[in-house]
Amino acid sequence: MSEHFLGKALGRPGFSAAVPPVLRVVAGSGDRIAFETDEAVYAELHETKDLAGLSAPINPVTGPVFVEGAHPGDALAVTIHEIRLLDRGWSVSLPGTGALAGPMGDEVFTRRVPIDADGVHVTDRHVLAPQPMIGCIGVAPEAGTNSTVMPAHALGGNMDVTEARPGSTVYLPVAVEGALLSIGDIHAVMAEGESSFVAIEAEGVAVVSVDVVPGLRLRAPRIETPDEWVFVGLGDPVQESIRRGYEDLFAFLVDEHGFTKGDAYALLSAAGHSKLGGPTGSADPDPLHPFTAIGAVTLHSIAKSLL
Repeated sequence: MSEHFLGKALGRPGFSAAVPPVLRVVAGSGDRIAFETDEAVYAELHETKDLAGLSAPINPVTGPVFVEGAHPGDALAVTIHEIRLLDRGWSVSLPGTGALAGPMGDEVFTRRVPIDADGVHVTDRHVLAPQPMIGCIGVAPEAGTNSTVMPAHALGGNMDVTEARPGSTVYLPVAVEGALLSIGDIHAVMAEGESSFVAIEAEGVAVVSVDVVPGLRLRAPRIETPDEWVFVGLGDPVQESIRRGYEDLFAFLVDEHGFTKGDAYALLSAAGHSKLGGPTGSADPDPLHPFTAIGAVTLHSIAKSLL
């Protein structure tokens, strides 16, 4: 078992099978891969306040990693062991984006947020405990390029869900040989639903290991935490996203855990919970409004103790 370090210089926007892998690892080897991520775009915005003139990419992902043993129709299991944060994060308002675009107005707002032993200094009065997570994690599509900004895709992407944190395993559908895993967009701390579209973004290093579940044909990501199974719903409108997420959770109980349909139905009505995921949407945005989400990311969970 060894650790491989992938520097942020390997970051680029988009998930694509056309990008050559920067590392090859064997599924289930236990090797740990350290993905360094980049927040240069926020530092640039802090200096220039010029969204149109950016030179740094938004949400670059580091990789891709070719996983030997991962084949189309399998699921890639990415276990998150650790996230190391640097000494600063960013709160940013991009005009026209997020739930608070109206009251925030047309000016670019940026705030450098110190991170130290005391915590994440969100305001002069609010120092919060770090809760690091991976905002953007995904694998390559069979053709074309999937966005690393929006929307989120069945193969992962910019989901912005707090459950993608140390101690969790993210399961992604494999569409191409080797899966081609890339990771970016680390957050120091983020509220559920990410009202701002840009939470406390931070540069850092995510340390993961990878394995494969052969023949597990997923139609959307799922996440295993120490206490729960969480299923990502993707759809337009939001009710379609909710339906799809609950269907996947229902199938998990019936097909993988032997529940009768009646038992699964009753249990989900009593103890299957749902909430909004990140604000990145589930369908390509209008090109004239590239940060306006269409559809929704939703999350649907069941406690492991009930299985």
